[in-house]
Amino acid sequence: MAQIKSNNFTEGPLYGPMIRFLLPVLLALFLQAMYGAVDLLVVGHFATKADISAVSTGSQLLHALTMLVSSLAMGTTIRIGQQIGMGRLQESGRTIGASICLFAVIGIVISVLMVTFALPLSHLMNAPEEALTMTCDYIRICGMGMVVVTAYNLIGSIFRGIGDSRTPFITVLIACICNIFGDLLFVAVFHMGAAGAATATVLSQGISVVLSVLIIRKRTLPFAFERSYVRFDRQIIGSITRLGLPIAIQDLLVHVSFLLMLIIVNGLGVTASAGMGVAEKNIAFIMLVPSAFMQSISAIVAQNFGAGKYDRAGRALKQAILTSSVISLFMFWLSFFHGDFLAGIFAGHKPEVVEAAADYLKAYAIDCLLTPIFFCFTGFYNGLGLTKYVMIQGIVSAFCVRIPVAWLMSKRVPVSMFHIGLATPASSLLQIVMGLLCLIYVKKVFYPRHQSLTSS
Repeated sequence: MAQIKSNNFTEGPLYGPMIRFLLPVLLALFLQAMYGAVDLLVVGHFATKADISAVSTGSQLLHALTMLVSSLAMGTTIRIGQQIGMGRLQESGRTIGASICLFAVIGIVISVLMVTFALPLSHLMNAPEEALTMTCDYIRICGMGMVVVTAYNLIGSIFRGIGDSRTPFITVLIACICNIFGDLLFVAVFHMGAAGAATATVLSQGISVVLSVLIIRKRTLPFAFERSYVRFDRQIIGSITRLGLPIAIQDLLVHVSFLLMLIIVNGLGVTASAGMGVAEKNIAFIMLVPSAFMQSISAIVAQNFGAGKYDRAGRALKQAILTSSVISLFMFWLSFFHGDFLAGIFAGHKPEVVEAAADYLKAYAIDCLLTPIFFCFTGFYNGLGLTKYVMIQGIVSAFCVRIPVAWLMSKRVPVSMFHIGLATPASSLLQIVMGLLCLIYVKKVFYPRHQSLTSS
């Protein structure tokens, strides 16, 4: 059996290994973004405007729940990374076993809730009347696949904690390829519209998990893992929950804030709803690099924090911010000056939808200049285990800035998608300020306290 490669980021050069670790993470995020993008791309060219609205609204809910699971799984990533940094490899095996039990229950609960409450959720999200039935079908079908969504997110979190970013990339690659073929089959050939896009998503995720398990069984972990470890260990699950739950709550409420923005925009009609959906699919790609740095730096910082190498963790933060910011300058230019081109990729020959999406993207272009900074801060604080702070700053920025600004801008006459979109960079600016203030606390209080605890 081939052994799964584990990276130790506590010794030797830092920047080169960080970039090599980041690239598979970036590619995996790109492929995850392709899920919804391919759905909307195929629906935009082979279905109706109502189908576009249904996929954009339903996929927002699916994305929010997927990120909830992924964020909670960060507790597994952080715990494994810190254990490796401290040299406690055997504990990592028990962490994986407890995580399997925890996330199996979570996946089943979410699946039941989505299937049962698909119609109320569609009404709650203010889906336009023309797209209500299609939105409900999309949510119900995707809900049936939440168990496998949970499974492959857990697989990714485990291997990122180990320092292996290639295996998660393989699992997402398999799913993305299957999803592309499924969308073309169910939407372009069978003309199933939004329901076809949802069916393709669920089937592709199921195939991905099955094939991923087969691949992993032929390889060995860098530490022992036994079937007896797969049990509800209250102490380990409690630790995972303490680390991951604040991140999950923060991400959930942030996505709720975006859903509230979508509800506001849905009230403006099906064209505005479809336009925001198209813009959000572009944004998923625009934000890939900062998101990849956020995930990667969490694993790197967790290992160095566990080893007590605080300066090295801080150096990783600085290098991540600089590199991510340089790349995001290009994304700013592309989004601000060529948003109509980006929107046209997904909207097809629907000029009114393209115009609404391009107007919204101009506001997000401003956010491209801010996101690299606060995303890297978020990954840094997650790696340190300061997940409660991450939760607080996310909630404050979302509900004290993003939602109020979006609501106020929606009341301006004439209503502009650009003005509504400004709510996001406004909240990002607040998160940067809070991140800088927390950095002072970390250096003056948190590091000395942790050093005294570990030395004693």
